[in-house]
Amino acid sequence: MGKKIRDIEVLEDQSSEKGPKEGFLRLSRLLLRNQYEDGTTSATYPCDVISRRFVDAVTILLYQVMEDGSIRVGLRENLRAPVFLRSRNPKVLFPDDPPYTTLLETVAGVLEDGDKGEGLDAALCKRAAEECHEEVGIQVELSDIEDLGAASFPTPGIGDEKVYFKAVACDLDVASLPQGDGSVMEEVGGLVILDLPTALAACRSGRIADMKTEIALTRLRDQRDSSPTITSYRSPVDPA
Repeated sequence: MGKKIRDIEVLEDQSSEKGPKEGFLRLSRLLLRNQYEDGTTSATYPCDVISRRFVDAVTILLYQVMEDGSIRVGLRENLRAPVFLRSRNPKVLFPDDPPYTTLLETVAGVLEDGDKGEGLDAALCKRAAEECHEEVGIQVELSDIEDLGAASFPTPGIGDEKVYFKAVACDLDVASLPQGDGSVMEEVGGLVILDLPTALAACRSGRIADMKTEIALTRLRDQRDSSPTITSYRSPVDPA
């Protein structure tokens, strides 16, 4: 487990100095006009689009089926500075009570140019496996990664990101110290193991407040409910 967060100090607001094309995010300010099938067009209207240098992402739900058929899931406790700083934003009409210092989420990462390779699914599995090792110190085999339903858009009103869903059965107890990606934000938190019903209840109560995580947990529950009970698994660290 990483460090516990106490506070975030805002050293400087560089909004007036840094343009919309700098940094991790890209802000495009577009003037648009719809073209309709009947040949007419709409009035022009403005649209801001937030994107990233690498746009789409994959999230992977780590789970373990126990001998009694119950399911445990492995989530990553993350520091999300924008959520942490909500408590200081005067435009938030109803502040969170209690405020969020960290979020519990499924492991996730953005697809990068080097993931193109052999097509979409291969890229998703490759990136998912790398993120599992990087974020929570668990090695998974590419062949063990499962689909967890179709992709979705988390913020279609302002962003073009699409999130793909994967899952993998593994031994959650073999997690090692994650290597991280060098980000200061990954110094906080680490692997949190919950049983599936507890995790779903935490989504309903707001303790788990990340939409992709609730979607993944719900899909896993529905998928397991509609398939035969499995009481064993092959650990990715077991010899072939």
